[in-house]
Amino acid sequence: MTPSPPGARLDLAGILVGIRRMAPLSLFVVVFGLAFGVAALSRGLSGHEALLMSALVFAGASQFAALELWGPEIPLLPLIAITFAINARHLLMGAAIQPWLAHLPPGQRYGSVVLMSDSNWAMAVADRQRGETNLGMLVGGGITLWLTWLAGTLLGVIFGSGIEQPERFGLDVIMGCFLLAMLVGGRRDLSMLLPWAAAAIAAVAAMAWLPPHAHVIVGAVAGGLAGVLLPPKRTGEAAP
Repeated sequence: MTPSPPGARLDLAGILVGIRRMAPLSLFVVVFGLAFGVAALSRGLSGHEALLMSALVFAGASQFAALELWGPEIPLLPLIAITFAINARHLLMGAAIQPWLAHLPPGQRYGSVVLMSDSNWAMAVADRQRGETNLGMLVGGGITLWLTWLAGTLLGVIFGSGIEQPERFGLDVIMGCFLLAMLVGGRRDLSMLLPWAAAAIAAVAAMAWLPPHAHVIVGAVAGGLAGVLLPPKRTGEAAP
């Protein structure tokens, strides 16, 4: 049996390495943030409100979903439910790295996951599987993604008032492309196709037969249930 990787450590050198490694990917996040800034203005948010949302929430998918419900009267409970459904994956992401962070001081442990997102989490987990002990990829990568997300939102706020039809520039499909890149670039494991397929089929069905925005919750729940119901892998079984 392969021994478990040692616990994590965190230092400035590791954080700087994480910042440098995440920089190329963060260029795409700028474009994603620009699309959010444009969309936020089109839904009636002010530039300051859009920037504040990106700074405090830092969750692109749920921010876009919130915009779909934005208006003079905001349906608070559906907004909370959709946001929770979209971000519920962070519960599993945090649980996956908890054994790695358990021995760290509370300040470092909880501070390390404040800026956790799909990309820097995935790269940090890959590092851990290779035996890396430095947590810099999670923290430094998160800092880079947060800053570029803010920069992109700022660009969208600055130039968004002059873009009346974002779809002409493909800005309405950036989130879909971003999520597709995450799927294609993720772990090569055929067993992951079932949760993705369940989420996709359930979401499409919900778009056709359920009230607006219900597809977000239905897809997330269906994918999560499919993942939970998958039979566990046997010890030592390698992914295809």
